[in-house]
Amino acid sequence: MQEKIYLGGYTKRVSQGIYETVLDTDKETVAQPHLLIKNNGSTYIAWDGKHQRLFAITSQDGQGGVASYDLSGDTPRLINTVLAPGSSPAHVFYDGGRSLLYAANYHKGQVLVYSVAADGTLALVDTVQHEGHGPKPEQEAAHVHETILTPDNRLVACDLGMDQIDTFDISASGHLTHAATFTTPAGFGPRHIVFHPSAPIAYLLGELGSAVIVLAYDAAKGSFTQLEEKSLIPDDWTAFNGSAAIRVSQDGRFLYASNRGHNSIAVFSISPDGRKISLIQRISTEGRIPRDFNLDPTDRYVLAVNQDSDNGTLYRRDPESGFLTMIQKDIDTPESTCVLFV
Repeated sequence: MQEKIYLGGYTKRVSQGIYETVLDTDKETVAQPHLLIKNNGSTYIAWDGKHQRLFAITSQDGQGGVASYDLSGDTPRLINTVLAPGSSPAHVFYDGGRSLLYAANYHKGQVLVYSVAADGTLALVDTVQHEGHGPKPEQEAAHVHETILTPDNRLVACDLGMDQIDTFDISASGHLTHAATFTTPAGFGPRHIVFHPSAPIAYLLGELGSAVIVLAYDAAKGSFTQLEEKSLIPDDWTAFNGSAAIRVSQDGRFLYASNRGHNSIAVFSISPDGRKISLIQRISTEGRIPRDFNLDPTDRYVLAVNQDSDNGTLYRRDPESGFLTMIQKDIDTPESTCVLFV
């Protein structure tokens, strides 16, 4: 079986945009990626499988924003872009149920909501501006790093600069109403969050704290309560580390998180109720600065991409133990920062 993969990334050195490749699950190899869409700064991408559309971060002429592409034909077609002066967002997330696209603008400290018209055209419908800071040098201002949906279809935004995550109710038109705020330990730097597939539990990754906080989610209020915190790096690691991506297996038994600096993926087992995690493995990403990784649709493989060394690494995943085994390295993934299986 061949599984299609799209790779987003920076375009500062060697990359030209969004790349496409395939994972051959019979041969257990990822093919040489090729350029799919020439675009500046597509550091995160999102997929609308129903309409075969790709949404991407983009930048041009001192402006940043989002772009919509139609991939239903033989060649990709740009539908439209929505740009604003200054830096582009850091993350995008597609809400198929409401036909909305959410974006997190790190440098501006903004939560952005775009409508997606029937023809795929994007239009900005709401902006929430964060104001605040944290104790570390990287937290001199608000830095919204991710916006995703909760299991009950609220929006949760991770703000690295303010050490908090905010939950919003979403109207049919895409306007946001604040519902709750959870404040992390000072200097934690929340970057990304994932939810357990069946339990009311979330796992929050701290980029600056190099740790994961396990959270209980109260759907009645949209609020979170901390249960425990676990480090992603060894106790004796004193060099730089900034944790980046976090994923949970579809059966809810294992959690994976990447470390930039330690250059590894940390693997945790998850208790049956989802409320506790235990470290079971750390494995090298065979490169520098693993910005992102993802599990394939079968949960049998993991592809990690190293932003600074321009190489990807493929792992076989044991579904019973959760352990990863490296089976291919030095895949050409220029400046890649986002792995999307479609």
